[in-house]
Amino acid sequence: MKIIPVIDLMHGVVVHAQLGMREHYQPIQSQLCRSSAPLDVVRTLLELYPFQCLYIADLDAITGQGHHLDTILQIQAQYPQLEIWLDAGIKTMESLAIWDSVRIKHVIGTENISTTNALTEISHVLHANFVLSLDFNQSVFLGNAALEKDTEHWPENIIVMTLSRVGSQLGADIERLLAIKNIANGRKIYAAGGIRNHGDIITLQNLSLSGALVATALHNLQLDPNDYN
Repeated sequence: MKIIPVIDLMHGVVVHAQLGMREHYQPIQSQLCRSSAPLDVVRTLLELYPFQCLYIADLDAITGQGHHLDTILQIQAQYPQLEIWLDAGIKTMESLAIWDSVRIKHVIGTENISTTNALTEISHVLHANFVLSLDFNQSVFLGNAALEKDTEHWPENIIVMTLSRVGSQLGADIERLLAIKNIANGRKIYAAGGIRNHGDIITLQNLSLSGALVATALHNLQLDPNDYN
């Protein structure tokens, strides 16, 4: 069971993502780190545990208000061995070009994909080496409906992202995770949204998931990653 820490970047700082309501996000207040500066937060997370992978949501890029390319390049320069999974709101293969200078694994969120053809084109450019985030808000699938069930378009790594649970402390969306796992044909499934504590991780382990994306529980000192990685 792989714990992947998450940082959400907005307007140059790390923010506390809650319930998918991006317009209300505020700079993170962490028991781990007094700063919301991205490099400070990443350093603190890696002092907590030598994570090999970091998930970054570039909320400015996702919402069409710029990007954090320079910040991500700085993180990569300081931690060259760190694998970065980046959600930058990629919609088409053309929107990949700005990220050519950084070594990342793209996370393609279905909330940004309007057609299966768009995903096919992106997959071709990336040689199928990307992570697909199946995005949900409450019970609503975000994106082209075919992408929820048509596993032909899925890569090896799948995130099940329930935005309405992010930062909520409501627990993982177990029913949805099971539904996706049952049709995933052995693909690696990662849970995202609502994970609170050790008990939630044990539940996800028992489902034989490959990992979990976590932010709030780490910053609230409710998880010790040494227990799982």
